[in-house]
Amino acid sequence: MEKKQRIDTLAQTEAERILLAKVYDRLLGGWQRDIPSATGFLSRREQVLTEKLLPDVPIFFYGGLPEAERKLGCFLPDYFDREAFLAGEGSPLCAYRAVFYDQEVLSHRDFLGGLMGCGIKRETVGDIYVGQGTCDFLVLREVAPYLEQNFLSVGHAKIQLQPIGMDQLAPPEEKVKLIRDTVSSLRLDAVFASGFQISRGKAAEAISRGLVQRNWMPCEKPDQTVEKGDVISGRGFGKIALTEITGKTKKDRIGILISRYL
Repeated sequence: MEKKQRIDTLAQTEAERILLAKVYDRLLGGWQRDIPSATGFLSRREQVLTEKLLPDVPIFFYGGLPEAERKLGCFLPDYFDREAFLAGEGSPLCAYRAVFYDQEVLSHRDFLGGLMGCGIKRETVGDIYVGQGTCDFLVLREVAPYLEQNFLSVGHAKIQLQPIGMDQLAPPEEKVKLIRDTVSSLRLDAVFASGFQISRGKAAEAISRGLVQRNWMPCEKPDQTVEKGDVISGRGFGKIALTEITGKTKKDRIGILISRYL
């Protein structure tokens, strides 16, 4: 399948077509020339699309931490040591800590807006971890010099910027509510309804309207089977994961454990 056909099959918007064309050229070009190559930061959905776009290219994704949401799509030749490459000065990304007056109340949105406001493009910014008086975040190394000169404040709050190692990143603890329940089947509408504590009819309607994604890909079929580890998100609902399938009950229902992200 040619480049255009592959992209047209996967992309849902013009923005995705443009992004996938860049990803295709960057990673396929690196593979064919046997040189290191990396994309900008990709969302989870964009990572899935990248894998589907280039199934024969040995791509890996890197975002500083294993649990990172936004990651670079990378190709490295066999003669490179991956760990040494990513930890060294040749790594395509770097981490910073912004320190501010701890009585200021700043959010992820505030920091992302501050970065965009000083001229940094979204694709050059990775995960942002806001704490009390500090914010750790990742950027492409190519924008680091500009960032150090221009990212001086977030709204009215002054910040002090300092580079840090990946081992110093301090992501906030993720808040999760565990839900134990039983369902008649592992259909998407049943699991979605259980996770968000709504009726199955309302769940099926949301899925049919295109509001739901399974593993970061659109899913409009309420009867699709959900598997252990699947992540399900709904626009206006939030995000859940099917953490465990605990087995059958005496009434032949299926026991499940769902993690609902708060």
